[in-house]
Amino acid sequence: MATQDPAQSAQHAPGMMLPGIDVTRKFEELRDYWSPKVIGRVNDQYVKIAKLLGEFVWHAHENEDELFFVVRGRLRIQLEDGSEIALEPGQLHIVPRGVRHNPLADEECWVMLVEPVATKHTGEVVTERTRSIDEQLA
Repeated sequence: MATQDPAQSAQHAPGMMLPGIDVTRKFEELRDYWSPKVIGRVNDQYVKIAKLLGEFVWHAHENEDELFFVVRGRLRIQLEDGSEIALEPGQLHIVPRGVRHNPLADEECWVMLVEPVATKHTGEVVTERTRSIDEQLA
């Protein structure tokens, strides 16, 4: 199956036909946990993938919703109201804008994220895990 460069897929010309993306291969190429990579763009939304393990960081995206789709493993998302969302492979959850949340993965978890291109990785919280959009496009 043909693959495509993430920057190309994120910035393709209107009407340009792109080759398919081997998502499994893209996941296998990821080396760092909590470091999403852009694999495509749909209008003003980036499609990202990430491998997760352990606890992330409490944060919110004030102006954007965030979609988590579990491809492999299990993901828990703690919410500021004390509740927790538990996701299995094939399940997704959309964290509404402004809701503080903290993703956790007790085992390696593969997730696909869909979020607006302006979304900051950790909202307004900056930690050693924060990745710029340039790092996510690399």
